[in-house]
Amino acid sequence: MCGIAGWLDDTIDLRKKDNELSLMSESLKRRGPNESGEYIAHDVALLHRRLSVIDIENGKQPMTLEFKGEKYVIIYNGELYNTQELKEELKSLGHKFLSHSDTEVLLHCYAQFGKKCVHKLNGIYAFAVYEVNSKKLFMCRDRIGVKPFFYYKYKGGIVFASEIKALLNSGMAKPTVNETGLYEIFFLGPARSPKNGVFKGIKELRPGEMAIYKNGKLYKEKYFRITAKEHTDTQAQTIEKTRFLLTDAIERQLVSDVAMCFFLSGGLDSSIICKTAANYYDKNNLGQISTYSVEYEDNRKFFTKSTFQPNADFDYISTMVENTNSKHTEVVLSNADVMNALYDSVIARDLPGYVDIDSSLLLFCKEIKKDYTVALSGECADELFGGYPWYHNKNILFEECFPWSRSQDIRRSILKKGILKNGEEYVMSKYFDTIRRADKLPSDSTVDKRMREMFMLNFNWFMQCLLERKDRCSMYQGLEVRVPFCDYRLVEYAYNMPWQLKAYNGREKGIVRKAFEDILPYDICYRKKSPYPKTHNPEYMKMCSEKVLTILDNKDNVLSDLLDREGVLNIIETPDKISSPWYGQLMRAPQIMAYIIELDFWFKEYGVVIEC
Repeated sequence: MCGIAGWLDDTIDLRKKDNELSLMSESLKRRGPNESGEYIAHDVALLHRRLSVIDIENGKQPMTLEFKGEKYVIIYNGELYNTQELKEELKSLGHKFLSHSDTEVLLHCYAQFGKKCVHKLNGIYAFAVYEVNSKKLFMCRDRIGVKPFFYYKYKGGIVFASEIKALLNSGMAKPTVNETGLYEIFFLGPARSPKNGVFKGIKELRPGEMAIYKNGKLYKEKYFRITAKEHTDTQAQTIEKTRFLLTDAIERQLVSDVAMCFFLSGGLDSSIICKTAANYYDKNNLGQISTYSVEYEDNRKFFTKSTFQPNADFDYISTMVENTNSKHTEVVLSNADVMNALYDSVIARDLPGYVDIDSSLLLFCKEIKKDYTVALSGECADELFGGYPWYHNKNILFEECFPWSRSQDIRRSILKKGILKNGEEYVMSKYFDTIRRADKLPSDSTVDKRMREMFMLNFNWFMQCLLERKDRCSMYQGLEVRVPFCDYRLVEYAYNMPWQLKAYNGREKGIVRKAFEDILPYDICYRKKSPYPKTHNPEYMKMCSEKVLTILDNKDNVLSDLLDREGVLNIIETPDKISSPWYGQLMRAPQIMAYIIELDFWFKEYGVVIEC
């Protein structure tokens, strides 16, 4: 995994932009701490920061290739999981390779097939290829959106990068936020609309989207869409195929030239990955797997059950450690450290984010990075296989709203009267636009039609928010985290699986449970869904509230013009009266306070200017 950035402009000499290019590259150093590389000419600059994982000696970038009269230069962030198959196909067409890096395979694949190469790729990636003679830039993002690709187009040029901060450091994009950006932050955050980079003019390639920039014009094209198809497999075949696809995805992602470990929560998803990996290690004499879990000081003392969090992870982790014979490390975080890391998590995202859900992951990854460079994690199973409560609660299922943020009342309550008065309408327009795009079959039942809509709501919003969190927080620490459930073959299969099969035996992720029940302990396989752990210590709420009161007392900051003091104080004084979370399953009163802390820091640190 790496950080990439580029700049094309035929109206200026980019060779004279040393300072800006250095700042762009330096801002991505945490994504790629091992090496830096560049390709700079009069009208093009391609920058690369490398985290060495595959072919450490020969995988340096930018990488160049001359093929049939054209010179190609690539910068690439990601991993291909079908490298060997592609390499064999390309060899049969006469290509010769100097390394075993997936970068070289991807470069040859583009040279051979052009933009059609994207249909051959299985992996997580964001890359750009510049054709020197034709002065054409090709850009692409993986089908699921695991790896980021931001860009800013202006008259005469374009800049692009893995992270927003690099675009801002070019000097072309500015830290300006208009009314739309404020709607994103206050009414959708920590989620973002597809394509929207919040800062004015900054956009993002959507998952499964590619683009060509030439002669000052940008052409974008979706190469991957989730489409409705008839599910013809029997129940037994569906169980078997689900197991095959996920097992194959996991095993493909166990390839690395550096040390690898596994996130383990004791939940179904991480347990499947760890057990499959342990079996693979045993079969191939690779020794013992290493697992990591995260916990908070005094959580055993303060944990309380809820609809969204019915049980604690620590009851189950030891079972899987014993079952997989893993070398296990529990990382225990202090509440003060989690709060203080809110600032770094804003820098990692370049935006206010998932607050302590981000900052705790940031600290967790920091500890893992001391010994490992690659990890596997169980993200996205819930979005694909109906794991969340909102899939199963009939009172929520057919509501016309984002189910993880059903009411805007709590968001409205912290804003001054008259501020962003169309926020609710903005959210609803995004909701309806998403469900309209859900592809369906005439034969779908009422429930299956709604489940397709729910799938697309989760895929385009909740899942993207979690993938952004995982990428930024891990790469900020120079840790590559792979997500096997995001294999596009599994995504397509899950979309077209009838609900009665997906919810086998009436359970969340029922088909996945059934597919792997023979390799997991019963208590693990049929455990109730529990989300990523958060702190339950009241000390955290106290610390965050005290910080927010300080912010509210400062009349010179931007938030003083936006926030309603009484509305914020009401949450501090009566935190238990919040009927539904701000976002997801975890953002309640303490996290709303943390979000205000992040907002205040973001406006100051990034010098954000409001343009309305």
